[in-house]
Amino acid sequence: MRPRAGSVRRYRGVRAVVAGLLGILALAGCSTGGDAVARGGDFQFVSPGGKTRIFYDPPADRGRVPELAGESLMEPDKQVKLSDFAGKVVVINIWGSWCAPCRAEADDLQRVYEATRDSGVQFLGIDVRDFDRTAAQDFERNSGITYPSVYDPSGRTLLALKGYPRNVVPSTILLDRQHRVAAVFLEPLLDSDLKPAVEKLVAESA
Repeated sequence: MRPRAGSVRRYRGVRAVVAGLLGILALAGCSTGGDAVARGGDFQFVSPGGKTRIFYDPPADRGRVPELAGESLMEPDKQVKLSDFAGKVVVINIWGSWCAPCRAEADDLQRVYEATRDSGVQFLGIDVRDFDRTAAQDFERNSGITYPSVYDPSGRTLLALKGYPRNVVPSTILLDRQHRVAAVFLEPLLDSDLKPAVEKLVAESA
């Protein structure tokens, strides 16, 4: 028995909608295989072969990030903006108090910040998926973190980095003094991993 023409049209319509939704989800998802590409401003994020440590060289080929801004975690009435740190090397760390690897790397990040801040380095945290603000604030205090963080439970701040894999937490982005992306780490870091990369950018700028 052949299906009625109306049923066929409805089936084709549903199939087209499902295909469209799958396409949108595929574009929005984080690639775990081959090359992942994302754009933000003129910055193009590329992870060749799924690498978790990506370096962008030479400097002339680096992409600049757009403005990143949001509400301060510790001072709710204050806005924190990337442009507040003009002319500085900036280390952006994406973290959450719920994230065990974030807790593990917190001391390492603070040590590198203390060791490099006098040479023109600024750290900036972006706190994501922490819908209990108090828990995130307690994490900062207990970890002895002294650099600012943007409170961004929904991850809206990172939309400026179009397509950046926001589901990878923790991750760290290194910006040179022109706020071009010099390196991306899609994994937890030790101070021995991070400090040489930061010092390289400081020396490069000099």
